[in-house]
Amino acid sequence: MEQWALITRELRKEFGHVTALAGLNLQVKRGEIFGLVGPDGAGKTTAIRLFCGLIDPTAGICQVFGHNLATDAEAARLKIGYMSQRFSLYRDLTVIENLCFFADIYQVPRPVRDQRIESLLNFTRLQPFTNRLAEDLSGGMKQKLALACTVLHEPELILLDEPTTGVDPVSRREFWDLLREMNQKGTTIIVSTPYMDEAERCQTIAFLHQGRVLHVGSPMEIRRLMKHEIIEIKAKPKFLAKQVASKLPGVNEVSLFGDKLHLVVNEAVRVLPGLQAGLVEEKVEVVEIRRIMPSLEDVFLYLLKERGEAAQ
Repeated sequence: MEQWALITRELRKEFGHVTALAGLNLQVKRGEIFGLVGPDGAGKTTAIRLFCGLIDPTAGICQVFGHNLATDAEAARLKIGYMSQRFSLYRDLTVIENLCFFADIYQVPRPVRDQRIESLLNFTRLQPFTNRLAEDLSGGMKQKLALACTVLHEPELILLDEPTTGVDPVSRREFWDLLREMNQKGTTIIVSTPYMDEAERCQTIAFLHQGRVLHVGSPMEIRRLMKHEIIEIKAKPKFLAKQVASKLPGVNEVSLFGDKLHLVVNEAVRVLPGLQAGLVEEKVEVVEIRRIMPSLEDVFLYLLKERGEAAQ
């Protein structure tokens, strides 16, 4: 059995004078959840579209379960299920009509069609909404329906392009619960996401920035790339706390994370006394101050700085 679900070698895509992907080298193991992680414009969507053969590369090779997409595209595509970033189902069809339509598209055999559709309706919890028009579904339900249509032909590899963008937090969690269940049954999943909390759910992630891979590894392996420590502060007013922290020796960078500040420091134990004294002197109200494990976002920003780049 082929060990790798997907292999790319120096995969490159140019649109005119714009390089969307610059020499992508990846190996995705059969049966894993692999995340393509990065901001808008990183090249995630281009990579996903190349992986499923929707667009041709400018250069390089992409193989799906040993099938070269350039020379054996049909065999490769039979093993792929693709869910695009935008809702691409028929809004004027009901849930059940969309499923039946895609069953026809994928040529799902009649003897097993009804059983598969019933199983997917139960799996995605869409059974009570079979006769509802797709356009009347909530954002989370639309994504579940799109996923059900994507896997009707039981593909070995699912390619998902930012599937939860614009979906509420509860629906995002439910969607990922479905992905985890499918993965536990052996399905390989490649998902692109800008969300670091979703990256945490992947076994392996590739950080992308401006069409290039910054690093590939498990979330824990990537955290270990951070050579500095992180101090997290929750204080009021934030701008004043940031000013105080930025002036201290041993503080390399101060970033805003929601309602908190993250300080990248050489040694937290040496920085904390001066930090606390400075905040008190400036009459900053400190709600919480602690050393934390670097988040994936911390590491992403750190890797960009190491390369002399800025996140965009």
